[in-house]
Amino acid sequence: MFRNRTHAGQLLAKKLFLLKEPGNTLILGIPRGGVKVAYEVAKEFGMKMDVLVVRKLGYPNNEELAIGAVGAGEAYLNDQLIRETGLSRTFLDTKIRMKQEEVRRRYELFRGKRTMYSVTGKTVIMIDDGAATGSTLILALRLLRKQGPKRLIVAIPVAPAETVKKLEREADLVICLEQPTLFSAIGQFYDDFTQVEDYMVKECLK
Repeated sequence: MFRNRTHAGQLLAKKLFLLKEPGNTLILGIPRGGVKVAYEVAKEFGMKMDVLVVRKLGYPNNEELAIGAVGAGEAYLNDQLIRETGLSRTFLDTKIRMKQEEVRRRYELFRGKRTMYSVTGKTVIMIDDGAATGSTLILALRLLRKQGPKRLIVAIPVAPAETVKKLEREADLVICLEQPTLFSAIGQFYDDFTQVEDYMVKECLK
C-alpha cells in the first residue's frame, strides 16, 4: 500500500537509481497521475522530466476498464476485450478520433511550444501510477520503440502479474513494486488517490 503518488515515486526512485545513465536518460510520465510519480524519480535523479500523452480508451459506462489506448496518430486496441464486449467498429472509430484530439490539446496544454524531445539512442524510463490492463503503457511503449531508444524501461508502483507479463513483451525491463493477486483498480493500493489536476502536471514540468 502506498500513502500517495509522492510516496510511490520515492520508492520507485530507490529501485531505479542504479539504472540511470547520466546525460543519456529521459524520464517520461503519463499524465496525469503518472507525472506525479515520475516527478519524484526525476527529483531523486537530479533531472527534469517530460510527458508522453496517451489516453485510455474506456468501455462505455465504465471508463476504468481500458479496451485500448490512443496516442498521437496511433491507437492500440485490446482485441480480446473488444470481442467479448461486442463493441462496433463505428463506435471505436468515433472514440479514437475524439481521444486523438484530446491528446493534441493536452500536449499543447502541458508543453506549450517547446521543442519535442528525442528518445533516439537514450535510456527511456516510462512511468505511470500503476497499470490495470496495461493498454495505455503498451501503446506508449510502441510509440517510443519506433523512435529508436537504446533501452525502454517501464516503472510502475503496482499492477497485476498478468499485466506485468504483457509489458515485459514490449519493454526491455519492467520494474513493478507490487503485483497483488486480488486487483480491481489502481486506486485500491493508495491511501490517497486524489485526481491530479492539469495545473499540477504543469508545475511538475517547470
